[in-house]
Amino acid sequence: MNSIYRQSLTNLFEISGKMEPSLENVLEQKSLKWIFVGGKGGVGKTTTSCSLAVQLARVRDKVLLLSTDPAHNLSDAFDQKFGKDPTLVNGFTNLYAMEIDPTARVEEFVQEQGSDGPMGSIMKELSVNIPGIDEAMNFSLVMKLVKSMDYSVIVFDTAPTGHTLRFLSFPDALDKGLKKLLGFAPLMSQMSGMFGASLNQQDIFSRMKEMRDTVVEVNNQFKDPEKTTFICVCIAEFLSLYENERMIQELFSFDIDVHNVVVNQLLFPKDDSCAHCSARRAMQQKYLTQIDKLYEDFHVVKMPLLTKEVRGVEEIKNFSKMLIEPYRPNSQ
Repeated sequence: MNSIYRQSLTNLFEISGKMEPSLENVLEQKSLKWIFVGGKGGVGKTTTSCSLAVQLARVRDKVLLLSTDPAHNLSDAFDQKFGKDPTLVNGFTNLYAMEIDPTARVEEFVQEQGSDGPMGSIMKELSVNIPGIDEAMNFSLVMKLVKSMDYSVIVFDTAPTGHTLRFLSFPDALDKGLKKLLGFAPLMSQMSGMFGASLNQQDIFSRMKEMRDTVVEVNNQFKDPEKTTFICVCIAEFLSLYENERMIQELFSFDIDVHNVVVNQLLFPKDDSCAHCSARRAMQQKYLTQIDKLYEDFHVVKMPLLTKEVRGVEEIKNFSKMLIEPYRPNSQ
């Protein structure tokens, strides 16, 4: 973990005492432009990101909730169809949602250049010969689109951990790709002859550079804690906690701000009549103790497992309140 940043959090902890179990700090930080919500698959990232976006809509002028997870769930969560264009969420005047398939973005780009033409063929060739360059191009095209939009804050509902970490390391992939691209000049000339067309190599270089510039610009903002933060979502189980800690370590290595953890699906049985519930609660308590020790200088928000689905605007609104006001089992 980044020792300087970790020390700054520790100093804050020593001054203010135990961090509040709330995401109120995110709402209060009006300078934030990019908020990522991520974690292991199945831990409730989409419910958390939707709930956070709902709360942000109370204090921000215009909020965009964007899913970059190929297995989109925003439409299911809000019970409303979303697509690749921002759509106003029912019941709101300033909250929009959209679902983007990053893979489709580069395919659209190739089609714009003519998939059967020299430019399209070169792009396909690059994606085969430079590992990761297709994902890097996908990322840059998505960010170019998002950067042009006028929103005060953008919440990313991300794919599971590994994909998200690659998402944040794409600028390096693009740099490497551009260097390798220089070695493709002879191939470009050959393919140009094969297709009987004059291929403007400079055009390819300029387009790739434009992609890189977009990603580098946004990446610099990602590393600015005044503009970007990452909210980790997990459940109180071994594999989830292990992956959550790995993700936090990786985020610090990328200089990405992270000081909020949401723990979902916690059981709060009202009595001991259910042996299964009590046993699972005891297991969760063991991991919650570890979470409290690991993240004593984080805002750790503990969310309950409800007896009904969190689906639809009203259910999400109700659930979202517990991100701000800690859940009290006896108050339900």
